[in-house]
Amino acid sequence: MNRQLMFLLLLVVAARIAPADESISGNGAVTNHLPEIKTLLADEYKSLDAIYKHFHAHPELSLEEKETAARLAKELRATGFEVTEKVGGHGVVAVMKNGKGPTIMVRADMDALPIVELTGLPYASKVRARDKYGRDVGVMHACGHDVNITCLIGTARVLAAMKSKWQGTLVLVGQPAEEIGEGSRMMLADGLFHRFPRPDFCLATHCDSRFPHGHVNFRSGQMQSNVDSVDITVLGKGGHGAAPQTTIDPVVLAARIVIDLQTIVSREVNPLNPAVVTVGSIHGGTKHNIIPDEVKLQLTVRTTTDEVRKQVLEAIQRITKAAALSARAPNPIVKVHDHFTPALVNDKELTASTVGLFRDVLGAEFVHERPMSLGGEDFSRFIRAGVPGFYYFVGSAPPTRVAEARKGGASLSKTHTGTYYPVPEPTIKTGVLTMTSAVLKLVGKK
Repeated sequence: MNRQLMFLLLLVVAARIAPADESISGNGAVTNHLPEIKTLLADEYKSLDAIYKHFHAHPELSLEEKETAARLAKELRATGFEVTEKVGGHGVVAVMKNGKGPTIMVRADMDALPIVELTGLPYASKVRARDKYGRDVGVMHACGHDVNITCLIGTARVLAAMKSKWQGTLVLVGQPAEEIGEGSRMMLADGLFHRFPRPDFCLATHCDSRFPHGHVNFRSGQMQSNVDSVDITVLGKGGHGAAPQTTIDPVVLAARIVIDLQTIVSREVNPLNPAVVTVGSIHGGTKHNIIPDEVKLQLTVRTTTDEVRKQVLEAIQRITKAAALSARAPNPIVKVHDHFTPALVNDKELTASTVGLFRDVLGAEFVHERPMSLGGEDFSRFIRAGVPGFYYFVGSAPPTRVAEARKGGASLSKTHTGTYYPVPEPTIKTGVLTMTSAVLKLVGKK
């Protein structure tokens, strides 16, 4: 074999052994920067704490995040990012280009929930607003999105200050309407991956009310489920409550449908494929002695595969029609909402790489694998659009409270309740530290 051929063969072997993306640095390259990251974070924390408390005290409902988005855009712009507002509603996109390298997207959700805050905090929300049904409701950041966007600002500040340590493009996204599963779809439809640099990887984090602050948890592969919202209008024939024989009672029919729907999971779906059909709302009638013309049901449907999703949604249609037929009632109106949230599936290679880094940054005892959840998260749409992604949780509860709850003591306040709040400083610092480290691993210079 001549020397030229041997040289070509060695080049081929070397190319196969080399990492696909040469910009991905080893953990050591990131951990060497930990003192600088922590110093920058300490310097910024007083400002971040004030920003967090502002967001917490001024929450906005899904699709109404106008002021939240404006403040986020202002903070990111001041950090040196090129910022575009009103992307897919109130979405914010901030871009920083820093030479040749991969493009990394970091997403944080901005919207709050229609919940009255009961924490008693000095910075508690007192906001009230009209929801989409016109009802007067309290508004609260009961899911920690105020922490998420604060961490995004902190990550932006640290990475901007460390610009000499990395190369590539950062795309930071403030996403609206996560709580209704619409925001990521709206931003993608408005050209997120076409108007702005398309990411090679996407990252996101979220508060976890069940884990102590200072800890993170993750899952490789499928982490959360498909989520569908279904409305059923059960039709009947109204009349006087004293003469039910002259009516077709939709209240009784709705009650039968609620019970029959439970057989989908218990008798039709393979038990090895978890699924949930929950009737979360039932409304009908106006008075004790009036049989109404209709009753409305609202369902949430959780499935782990697209095949089971199709099976369950078809079964809902079939069961409701069969119940109506048995009662001589008109066919119910079944509406499956368009804002389907697909299952969140973390990229296994990206997860393994980032989790290994987190163990070096935080210590192995602070990094935990968690079971799959039937919760939903529309960050999944970015992954389904073909971008490898990693989504993880940051603990937000006092360690002593977590230890007490695990021993059977007082239970922890859960997200989506009026009593939930994260402990700000350690939660925000862990979020910024881990996210900054994760980004540097992907764009850091060798």
